[in-house]
Amino acid sequence: MKTKKLLLSIIIFTLCSLQCNAQDEPGIKMTSPKVKTDKAVLDLMSWQKIGYENVEFTGKDLKGKDYYLVSKEIWDGEIKKTDTLINTTSHMLFKKAEDTLKITVMTGKESEKKLRTQFDFGRFSLENTYESLSTDDYSMRTYGRLVAIEPNKPFYAFAYILPYEKDNGKYYCAVEGSGKDIESWGKLFNIKHYILFEMCFFDGPKDEDSKTQNFTIITN
Repeated sequence: MKTKKLLLSIIIFTLCSLQCNAQDEPGIKMTSPKVKTDKAVLDLMSWQKIGYENVEFTGKDLKGKDYYLVSKEIWDGEIKKTDTLINTTSHMLFKKAEDTLKITVMTGKESEKKLRTQFDFGRFSLENTYESLSTDDYSMRTYGRLVAIEPNKPFYAFAYILPYEKDNGKYYCAVEGSGKDIESWGKLFNIKHYILFEMCFFDGPKDEDSKTQNFTIITN
């Protein structure tokens, strides 16, 4: 019994140490922790073509940072529209990042030619719709896991893309893992439309006035 308790204590201590070390590492890391979900729910989401992803940002450079999330719609290889979805300096509802920033991302089709996205930050969520092609092949990719994230430097966290099509096959990883400039994917892989989501963790003003932005806020 004592041996079991000792082993349990060692395991708990190791897990806590790993978590603390991850938060103390320089820079910022983006990961996608796996969450247990009932198979029936997963099957239903797959049938309804609903994308679901949990992401976490961690690192000692994260704490106390303001952040923004911007969408960029790319058609025929050109950025046609840019929207600020959230900037934490713009509204009293938003808070600076702490040791860990968790976001749940859900995606799907609103209608035949419209996409729908939801970014859930825990205390609130943001919903947006975008014009799209009449296909169900769109897939949200957590691109930020593949890049070095540094404070005060913008990076692409998510890419809502169509696959690269060749020889009757459809390939997402060939695009995501190509190492090519993400804004050039449309021209390189002949992808007519996709959406990039840019983020940045930055040193915002210490005192800011409350403002409102032109986006939908749903408090949870």
